Amino acid sequence: MINAFVVCLALNIYYEARNQPIDGQVAVAQVVLNRVADPRFPDDPCKVIKEGPVRNKLPVINKCQFSWYCDGLSDVPKDTDAYRWAIYLATVVAEGKYDDPTDGATHYHADHISPDWPFTGDPVAIIGNHIFYKWVTKK
Repeated sequence: MINAFVVCLALNIYYEARNQPIDGQVAVAQVVLNRVADPRFPDDPCKVIKEGPVRNKLPVINKCQFSWYCDGLSDVPKDTDAYRWAIYLATVVAEGKYDDPTDGATHYHADHISPDWPFTGDPVAIIGNHIFYKWVTKK
């Protein structure tokens, strides 16, 4: 039986990075785990992924931390092979069997967009078509 922790990571890999190289898929999962380890974020992967404003018990469209979760589309994977792979990869990443290719990144975005986050941080990696950032607290 697969636990909710792995399912959440797998869905995030599937929707955010299924078209990326393996390192890119690992990196997307690792960002979730890096947030879980950071006291500024929830301490559960599902809560990290679902973080964002809610109205009438539903996520506000296009205002979530991970866009697939609140894009208004179905969250049922259609490509079963890609989803099975995402479950496998989520399992091994959650077990710590991959090194973090993002060097502790807590944020990322596709290279073809300019996010409107209120965020400051330096890029730490470019993997596939994603740019990864580490959120550094200014002293």
